[in-house]
This record gives sequence, structure tokens and C-alpha cells, in this order.
Amino acid sequence: MSLNLIYDIGICIYALSLLFFISDCVSRNLAAKRIGTGLLVVAALLQCLAIGTRVGETGTFPVFTSFDFLLLSSFCVTVTSLAVIFMRRAEFAPLLINIIGFCMMLLNRLWLTTGYNTLESWETVQGMLVLHIALASISFTALTVGAVFAGMYMFLHRKLKRKKWNGMIRRLPSLEVLDKYSYAALLLGTPVLIVSLVVAVLSIATEGRWTLLTDLKVLSTALALGVYVYYFVRRQIQKRSGRETAIWALVGFVFIIINFFLNAWSEFHSWSGV
Repeated sequence: MSLNLIYDIGICIYALSLLFFISDCVSRNLAAKRIGTGLLVVAALLQCLAIGTRVGETGTFPVFTSFDFLLLSSFCVTVTSLAVIFMRRAEFAPLLINIIGFCMMLLNRLWLTTGYNTLESWETVQGMLVLHIALASISFTALTVGAVFAGMYMFLHRKLKRKKWNGMIRRLPSLEVLDKYSYAALLLGTPVLIVSLVVAVLSIATEGRWTLLTDLKVLSTALALGVYVYYFVRRQIQKRSGRETAIWALVGFVFIIINFFLNAWSEFHSWSGV
């Protein structure tokens, strides 16, 4: 079975899963939720099969193109959403996380190509780059989850402030729980992002390419990291409200998204291609 066929089937299964999750969110439907969860498991298995196919095609762990990075990241997002499904009163979070994962898969299929890249110019640090990109993928997943719960916090806070109650509001966790979930995800994702950036800098130092420290991608990643560090400063030191820190969590995620699209203008990430 070809990679494109596996990927297309995975997108279709993912879309069907979303429809069942939407049905459950609109009107509580446990049967639809179970079917959606089952389809999501199938989609995750197909993503895993696609990754395995890329391993066979490239002869290495496939992380060296933008296509491979999004494939790995979407797989991590899908697996994480399966875990979130079983969290207490987090019914809408899996839907939102899966919408992001589906958009990543669709973007990957429509915009990017698989490509091949042996990283010949980075031969001595290929292992470090694999670690860097794998950590970046894990970090992206955790920061995505943190942004989803921060967005849910903002939504619930707005509804409560306007005293608008309905069945959807009653199914959401409390503000305290949403803030706790968002904080936990960011507490995981930010240190991983730091380690990923450190590994990238070490690979540059090992190759002696010091000029790349001023590369747009390196600088934008450092800026995104700075936003998350400021989030923790606002929360832990300045003791700001949950709403204020949720805003910064969303701002940080926007920077992460922008950071990915800067690959095309980065010399350091020129191998990741489209």
C-alpha cells in the first residue's frame, strides 16, 4: 500500500471521527463518542503505518522534512487526544485537539511533499537533529493541549461573566480545572522546547556554524520560548489571574504556529523543505 493511499484513508477516517465527536458535543451521545474514539484509534494506527512506510522509504527515522515533522506531530496530537478523552469532564477538549490534528494532516497532504534529504552537510550531527526535531514535536503537542485548555478557559470565563448558562457550559470543567490542565501541559511542553533548542544550538556549535545562531528560525524559536517563560513569570511570580495567563498561553501558541511557517526562510531548516 502506497504512502499516499495510507494517508488519504487516514484523513477520511479522521474526518469521520470528528463528525461523531461533533455529534456528541452538540447533544450528549455516548454511542457516537465510542464510535468516534474507535475511528480515532484506527486513524492513529494509519498514521503509525505512514511513519513506518516513511522509515522504509528513507532508511532512517523520518523527521527531516516538513512533511515528516507534521506527520509525526499529528500522530502525537492524535495519541494525546485519545488520552484526553478519558480525562474527567474534558469532553470538548478531544474535539478541539482533533480539529488541530486533522488540519495538520490536511495541510500536509495539500501543501507539502514527502521529499528526501540525507542531510549530507550535517552528517556529524544527524543524531542530534533527530533528537531536536523529535523533542520539538513532543513540545508542540504539549503546547497545543495547553492552548486548547486555555482557549476553553477564555470561553467559559466569558460565558460566566455574562451569566449565560446552557447545557454546553454545564458539561465543561470548572475554571480552576481548565487552568490546571493548561498549566500542566505548558509545564511539560516548555522545558521540552528548551531542551530542543539547546540540542539545536549544540548541533550548530559542533558543526562550527556560529552564524546560524542569528538565523531567523533560531531567533523566532527563542522569542516563542520567551513568551512561555513570561507566562510562568506572570503566573508564579506576579500571581496574575487565570484569564491573563490564558491569554499569554494562546499568544505563545500563535508564535509556535508562525515559527513553523518560517522554515521556508530559514537557512538552518532549509533541509526541511516543502
